[in-house]
Amino acid sequence: MTAPTTTAPGRGSGEGEGEGEDKGRSPRESSRQADPFDHDDLPTPPGATGALLRSLLAPLRSRVVLAAVLLLLQQAAVQAGPLLVAYAIDRAVPAFRHHDNGPLIAVAVAYLFCSVASGSLQYAFIRASSRVNQDVLLDLRGRIFRHAQALSIDFHERYTSGRLISRSTTDVESLRELLSEGLQELLMVILSFVYISAMLLWLDLGLGAVAVASFVPLYLLIRIYQRRAGRVFANRSTAIASVIVKFAETMNGIRPVRAFRREAANDAEFRELNRRHERTNGDALVEMARYVVGSRLVANTAVAGIVLWGASRVVSGSLALGVLAAAVLYLRRLYDPIDRMGMFLNSYQSAAASLEKIAGLLAQVPSVPEPAAPRPLPALASEHPGREVVFDGVRFGYRTGGEILPAFDLTLPAGQTVAVVGSTGAGKSTLAKLVARFYDPTGGRVLLDGVDLRDLSVPELRRGVVMVTQEAFLFSGTVAENIAIGRPDATRADIEGAAKSIGAHDFISSLPDGYDTDVRKRGGRISAGQRQLVAFARALLADPAVLILDEATSSLDVPGERAVQRAMSTVLRGRTAVVIAHRLSTVEIADRVLVMEGGRVVEDGTPDQLVAGTGRFADLHRAWQDSLV
Repeated sequence: MTAPTTTAPGRGSGEGEGEGEDKGRSPRESSRQADPFDHDDLPTPPGATGALLRSLLAPLRSRVVLAAVLLLLQQAAVQAGPLLVAYAIDRAVPAFRHHDNGPLIAVAVAYLFCSVASGSLQYAFIRASSRVNQDVLLDLRGRIFRHAQALSIDFHERYTSGRLISRSTTDVESLRELLSEGLQELLMVILSFVYISAMLLWLDLGLGAVAVASFVPLYLLIRIYQRRAGRVFANRSTAIASVIVKFAETMNGIRPVRAFRREAANDAEFRELNRRHERTNGDALVEMARYVVGSRLVANTAVAGIVLWGASRVVSGSLALGVLAAAVLYLRRLYDPIDRMGMFLNSYQSAAASLEKIAGLLAQVPSVPEPAAPRPLPALASEHPGREVVFDGVRFGYRTGGEILPAFDLTLPAGQTVAVVGSTGAGKSTLAKLVARFYDPTGGRVLLDGVDLRDLSVPELRRGVVMVTQEAFLFSGTVAENIAIGRPDATRADIEGAAKSIGAHDFISSLPDGYDTDVRKRGGRISAGQRQLVAFARALLADPAVLILDEATSSLDVPGERAVQRAMSTVLRGRTAVVIAHRLSTVEIADRVLVMEGGRVVEDGTPDQLVAGTGRFADLHRAWQDSLV
């Protein structure tokens, strides 16, 4: 049975204590503390996107240069073709009429050589650029994963897992499309522009000048498209992220969805998000169509005008026919990729929006940073495995709410088991999270054997403090692997010993493969109570000096809870333990009970002392006893 609890006004519930505080604030106060997480995307610092791209390419500089040189040579071989055609028309064909086969054979051999060289160089470029692309994407995915793990708990409580999935899948895929296809098109268009402009100006200054002048309206068209498409693709990236978030949220919460018959409502919400994504895709296609029509109109008009003017000059004798033929071929080679340039701009805008979102994620700084100069914890005496925990003038408030702990002072002696009870939102879980350093206090210090938690490295802290939460999350893998997470070097005997101490050995042995049974996703193969026992065994195997149990027996039935309590009374002896309890039966194993209300300790004493009194705990205990009857 659970003890009756009351909810303090304006408080949140569960692990998100304090989140409900924002409801009682005025609009003016809310606007002063606007949270970037309230929006779909994180703010990206100026220059962060470019810095990210440079850092990804910097280690691959030599391979990038090699790919660029290969493409430069490949384009030189390609653009030699029209020049050979001009030579053939103006020199080789007239020579052939006079029975001189040499120039025509030379043109044929040169053309064949350029074709073979172009194909070989393009093959080498694709191989070199593909290696660069894959290394960039591999590095980027790894950075997102490592950085997401390093970010603090408060980040993950506000930034949904669906958005993280979108960053590492959809957005990285947009970048892949740009690197593998679009970037090559861009480089080819740029090199074609340079080569062809130079060739046209060299062949005939007038034709070259007119051709270069025709690039001005094309450039303006590209700039307009780039500006308009940028907004469209930013909206599209946000829309697909919203679809992924809704899908992941629904699948993760499929049990309450079924229990409360939310299928129809979820379907309606998902349909609206899907339509929003469809609209943004349609907007992108419209912008692409406008660009293609405009670019073809400019290109065809320019080619027609140059051909007419060039033909009149050929007739007048001021321009060789071969030069006009070469100029037309060059122009067609230049204008033909313009449509593909639109595809590149599509990929570029999509990738730019995605890269900006990834840069915004990677720019997030952990709110619980590693210390610059870590301090070690003092050595533990073998006969005294616990550590003292001290709250020294601690103040704390969540970003989305008011202050939860106002000027909080508390000392938990080494080796003492302390139960913390109180109404929802009283600050119990917040106290536990501060001891585990999931958060840092906004004022004051939390000390472990006299060392500020902010001065401890993460490995040092995790060796000293372990927290078992209500969720009892298990990873895909065997039971043994899940128990050994906190101590990977543990032997099978150590693992089984921890399971026996907690009372989990019997049910584990009864599983199809015993300790080698795969628990599957989130431990779905075993019951909630069994998952909780595995989580206890995991914590005990880690052998911490301070053990935090945040409503960790909530998933156990009464016999299971009693078994765990018997094991705990032995295992916790000598260690410091903080037990956050809603079930008052859990309090029986405690040496000391703290009753919290409004972020303050309102009662402090042994269980027997508080039960015999007339305070809040005595009322809760009587209500619990009545509920048992």
